[in-house]
Order: sequence, then structure tokens, then C-alpha cells
Amino acid sequence: PPGAALGVPRGRGLLWGSPPGAGAAWGPLSWRRARLSTRGRGLEDFGTRLAAGPTLRHFLRNASPPQETRHQLVEELEPYVPSSILEGARRKVYLETYGCQMNVNDTEIAWAILQKSGYLRTHRLEEVWEKAEQAIWNRLRHLTALKSKRLRSQAPLRIGILGCMAERLKEEILHKEKLVDIVAGPDAYRDLPRLLAVAESGQQAANVLLSLDETYADVLPVQTSPDATSAFVSIMRGCDNMCSYCIVPFTRGRERSRPLASILQEVKMLSDQGVKEVTLLGQNVNSFRDTSEVQFRSAAAPGLSRGFSTIYRAKEGGLRFAHLLDQASRVDPEMRIRFTSPHPKDFPDEVLQLVQDRHNICKQLHLPAQSGSSRVLEAMRRGYTREAYLELVQRVRDSIPGVSLSSDFIAGFCGETEDDHQQTVSLLRQVRYNVGFLFAYSMRQKTRAYHRLQDDVPAEVKRRRLEELISVFREEASRANGAMVGRSQLVLVEGPSKRSAAELCGRNDGNIRVVFPDTEMEDGTGSGAVVRAQPGDYVLVKVTSASSQTLKGVLLRRTSLRESAAHR
Repeated sequence: PPGAALGVPRGRGLLWGSPPGAGAAWGPLSWRRARLSTRGRGLEDFGTRLAAGPTLRHFLRNASPPQETRHQLVEELEPYVPSSILEGARRKVYLETYGCQMNVNDTEIAWAILQKSGYLRTHRLEEVWEKAEQAIWNRLRHLTALKSKRLRSQAPLRIGILGCMAERLKEEILHKEKLVDIVAGPDAYRDLPRLLAVAESGQQAANVLLSLDETYADVLPVQTSPDATSAFVSIMRGCDNMCSYCIVPFTRGRERSRPLASILQEVKMLSDQGVKEVTLLGQNVNSFRDTSEVQFRSAAAPGLSRGFSTIYRAKEGGLRFAHLLDQASRVDPEMRIRFTSPHPKDFPDEVLQLVQDRHNICKQLHLPAQSGSSRVLEAMRRGYTREAYLELVQRVRDSIPGVSLSSDFIAGFCGETEDDHQQTVSLLRQVRYNVGFLFAYSMRQKTRAYHRLQDDVPAEVKRRRLEELISVFREEASRANGAMVGRSQLVLVEGPSKRSAAELCGRNDGNIRVVFPDTEMEDGTGSGAVVRAQPGDYVLVKVTSASSQTLKGVLLRRTSLRESAAHR
């Protein structure tokens, strides 16, 4: 889904959020305009420094720097910005995040970089909960109104936007609507201190250039909820699949993976902090391929799932996802490992076997189908048929008994007929997913569908089809979850239930929400002592009822991953 991270530095002020895309255009004329409009607050000599700054020849000379010098480029571009302004100097920044989990992880990376530059974080503004993109526009207009009312005696407020709306909407955000001072794409977070410094002069600052190699491997994200029981670890960025409906390759760039060592370092750090569940995160997480070391490049490439294909040639060499999953699961036997979001093509037998064999790899897989019609799947460029997908589902269930399945579906894609829609309905009934994410199709510029297909399904038809898919999903999920009634589930306690202070909630191995009374229970040591469950505890819960989204039950006792696995 579309999304961005909105932030607001206060004090000497600043706000932001973002899209990914086209780069900052800073030529000689831009330097001159910035020089002419520079004002006070320690920037009296800004014009002099700016005039002595980099020229167009400097930019051409440094175009496309090699990887080993990439991080030096920002330092070379900074002589026209005083170090006292480049440093945060204890200014405050406010961050809001909208959209998918990748945006949450991007927020943690951006905050890690700004924190290192001396910024402080504030949590004073109210949170907003709406559909991501519309929420961002509404929030930007609200913040712009606050900016216009700010007293001259106060430090000016700067508004910025970070993340994956930048490439697609940068012109509208910066020039047509004129709502922000700063735009930074998902590969430009290292440039945030410079962008903030430029914005201090009253100029707009933008950098939405995409990178072929930026993974932020050396930046350990600052967890926004330090007491959380779970965390996300980004292992790769971008996507090469080029599905015809998807904007991700254009907003987050091509696939590139973090080095294995940096991922394991972050997982170990989270384990040391007491985190009990880590989700390995990527746009196409199971196509992970680490080529950071020469010796990795001779590794054999795994085959695709049977019956699946890609639009690109097979990529040779590199440590693959099965190796990463194996190593991550060894860091802490009492830490759960999940991963999202995968592509069904990248499930070789060794990945499925590993999920089954390791007690701390969750027996839950996300298998995005998008449609149940082979004709629509071809138009979507998904690389498989309905039959191949169902064969994979059967192989998954044969390999991992009791596995929980989740999926994504799009209602009303270009050219979808009523028969195509009914085939998706029948797929939902046949597979019976435990968790589903269903959306009505929304055309995105730059995608293949935008250039080659017609968005010809009327909005009211999309809504009706989506409602039918949701209804069928809920009906089948209720049946799937109902099979757990009377059985014990291993649950990682997250905290109090939102609906009742007398109840706790957590998630089972299948990533299904479980609610149970906050009562005393056996401590799990066999001593006969009783305790109350705390966030981060593993507990056994006997399920007494189930719906399409939630299980309810009663506490039995505290346990551990190892003990629970031994009694399966």
C-alpha cells in the first residue's frame, strides 16, 4: 500500500514524510537563488560559502560514484553548509508513519541517522489513523496551516516527507501544492542532515534518487518501541518482479540484499534486548541474495517453485534465503522467526524443510495469490497459473503439517470479468486461508498496467467484488480457525487487550490474535508456583472459541519454545 513517514522538527522546527523518485536538481541557478534568499540565525555567511560550493562540473565528476566511495559523497557536498547548522544541535523532530511495514522500518533507519546528528525526538503531535495516502495529504494541509500561524518570534517550522510517495508525487508535493520544504526518497536518508540544513535557509530541498546498492547495512535502526516483544529486520530492499500493477520497483528500486553478517548482528542485538520475535522484512523477502563476499558468488542458485517463472534471467551466485533463515534461527532458540512478504515463486524445498524442522521458525507462510484466474494472473505478470499456485499450496501443507496460510488479493484488476472474479472466490474457498489482505484495484502511474492496460472495471463493481471476497474470506477463515477450538496454542504475550484491561492478548505460531483472561497460572517450572503472564512470555492457551480474526481461550501455564516443541 502507499505510504510515507511524516516528521516534524520542532524547536527550530521541521516536519516530514516522503515519496521515492527523482533526484534533487541543484545546478548553478539553484545555488544563486539559495544565496539570494539566505537569512539570519547564524547563516549570515551562508551566501559566501554557497558561492564557493560545488559547481556543475563537480557534480558531473562525481556522478555514479563506486560503492566504496558512495558515503564520502555527502561529505564532499557539504562545504557550503556550516557544521554547526549541519548538526542537529538538539533540535527536535516529530515522526509519523503511514502505510506498510517497510515504511515503519524506514522510519527507524531515518531516526537512527538523525539521532546520530544530534536531533531529539518529540511525541507531542496527535496520531492519525486513515487510509495512508489520503491521510498524508490531509496531514500535510493541517501542518501547513500550523506553519502559517507560527509567530515570527518562534523558530520556523519546516515540513518534510520521507518514503515511497516521493517518486510518484514529488512535483505535486513540492510545486503544485507547495506543502513541504523537504522531500527524501527511501534511498536518501543518509542525506537528511544536509537536506535539513538547506531547508534552514528557507529553500526547498529534495533528494529522491534511487540507488542500486543502498541497503543501510551499517545503520542499526532505532526501535520506536524499545519495550516491544517483537521487531522487524529489513534484509533487502526493492523488487525485480515487475508485476504489472505494482509501483514498488519504481519507488524503491531494484532488488539488493543486506550482507548476512549485518542482519545477524541486528538479530543478535534484538535478542540481547529481550525481543522474542523477529520478522525478516523485504519487498520480495525470499529472493534474498547476498553477494557481498567474493566466496559467496560461486554458490549454486536454487530453483524456482515448480510451475513458476520470472521475467528476468536467473541470478547466479550469492548466499540465498534458506542460508539466512538457517543462520537467523540459530541466533536465539527462544526467539521466533517469521518473514514477509515473499513471492510464491521463491519457495524451494529446502526453505519448506527448514520451516518444518526448526522449532523457532513459525509454521506460517504468506503466499500472495492476487487472483484465482490464470488469465488475470497473466495480465498481472505474476509468473504462474492457478494450477501451479494450488500445487504449491498442497506441497506446503504436505511439507509443514498444520501450517497457517495468509494471502493478498486484488479485486477488479484491469479486464477482470465476473467469471475471473468467481474463480478468485473459489480459490478462497478451496485454500481456506487463516489471514487475508484484500484490496480493490487502484491504478498507479509508471506501472505496466498504467501504460498497457485499461482500468475498465467500474468502481461500484470493484467495491461489490471486494465485499464478496471479504465475506467469503471471513467465512472460510472462521472455519479454519474453528478447527483450533479445544486445542492448546503456544502464544507470545504482547500485552493487555485493547478491549478489556482484564484480558491479555498475543499471537500464536500462525500469527493469529489470541485473547485470554489475565489470571494466575503455573510458572512452567514444575514447582507448583503461580505467576501472572507478562509481555514477552510464552504461554499455553486452550482455545474455547474462534472467529475469522481472533481466537479466545483460557491460560494453562507458562512455557518455552523448546519445551513446547518437545511436546508437539
